[in-house]
Amino acid sequence: MIESWLINDGGTVPVSSEVVLETLRARVDRSQLETWLSSSSGRSLGFVTNTERAMVMLLEAKGDPGEHAVEPGAVGSSKGFVLSNGQHDEYPDEDTVPIGEAFRIVEHIVSTGSWPADARWVADR
Repeated sequence: MIESWLINDGGTVPVSSEVVLETLRARVDRSQLETWLSSSSGRSLGFVTNTERAMVMLLEAKGDPGEHAVEPGAVGSSKGFVLSNGQHDEYPDEDTVPIGEAFRIVEHIVSTGSWPADARWVADR
């Protein structure tokens, strides 16, 4: 079975790997810095950005601590991650990736269902 993904905004039309980046960029342009996608197999894909860096999370099921993209060796932390509930977060840079890399990771996961072979990520389980 091929996994399909929906953006958790009340929409009912699956988002393809061909349009997911356009959709994420449009949301960021509207200051919607947190986006969650749900898959037909029950997984969730989270994307939270401050427009320069992003946290990308992949959860297998509700309640799963999941996995997230990392940049080992990155120094410092970044602010400005605004969640949909208005909360402002700050994350260590090693727990986020540059936004271009985050877009690439999300596109690959939506396309294939898995992390890109060259992406760095850690399990939080």
